[in-house]
Amino acid sequence: MQYRALGKTGLSVSAIGFGASTLGNVFAEIPPSGDATLVGKAIDAGINFFDVAPYYGLGLAEERLGIALRPYRKDVVLATKCGRYGADRFDFSAKGIFTLVEESLRRLRTDAVDLLQVHDVEFGDINQIIQETLPALAELKRQGKTRFIGITGYWPNLLAKIAREHSVDTVLNYCHSNLLANDMDQVLMPAAQASGFGLINASPLHMGLLGGGPIPDWHPAPNAVRKASSAVIDLCRFRQVEPASLAIWNCLQNTAVATTLVGLANVSQLDSAYEALTLKPNEELLSEISKVIAPAHNLSWPQGRPENQDRSFAIEPKFAEIY
Repeated sequence: MQYRALGKTGLSVSAIGFGASTLGNVFAEIPPSGDATLVGKAIDAGINFFDVAPYYGLGLAEERLGIALRPYRKDVVLATKCGRYGADRFDFSAKGIFTLVEESLRRLRTDAVDLLQVHDVEFGDINQIIQETLPALAELKRQGKTRFIGITGYWPNLLAKIAREHSVDTVLNYCHSNLLANDMDQVLMPAAQASGFGLINASPLHMGLLGGGPIPDWHPAPNAVRKASSAVIDLCRFRQVEPASLAIWNCLQNTAVATTLVGLANVSQLDSAYEALTLKPNEELLSEISKVIAPAHNLSWPQGRPENQDRSFAIEPKFAEIY
């Protein structure tokens, strides 16, 4: 395993992080009987960063991860989120944050987390997040409920804007730095270098599209992105390369990112992620992939409040109709 500094936190985190949304049955139902084995093997593989949220399975993912991590709590960096609690349930108020974080801590069976993040900021009032939500997280940091605070979301420029207005320790961006997109790199890497926050990349498989498995009904990607993903998978399989391993390998090449979160549902997926550390892909394959993804490269979809999708929050945004 490779380890990298998480901004200025002083923490050293595994380049591959454990994305625990899977434990909330977000992509598919997985039995809890395998949680202890999966988490234990992830730790044996050197993974020490675990990320979860109350939104995933309406508390189920936190509950399951809390149980599985009990023997290892002191050995891992544990991150959770606040502000989003359902598909259409948000509470970015200070009162809501203080109350609902306590519920997360109970589910996670811990007195404090290492990182508490505002979840999916694009769905909130940005002024409230800057003036009320983040100060509430800062107070929880002072109280010892969390060691560090951060923000997460879909739009890179929106995250950079918030980070300029209120100090944060980390920024998590998803679906904007992988085989299909690189606008996170254009926006958030310079911001991280300027302010020193730790940069976390999520969804190296574009929320499952590059994994080769079934795509959930809720997936928002437009048709062009789905077609490009399917073409990448076909190319990889033709050359006997695991698509997920290649997609994760691609993300690991960006050493400015502290950790890349991979949603793990079973040991086989863990093995594919670990293979990315030593993968040496064929240059011809990479060239072929570059060509087939070109029509869908950096293609985004509407996400969050309309005012948070303004053109000032995206580099040449391309909003595509969802078929």
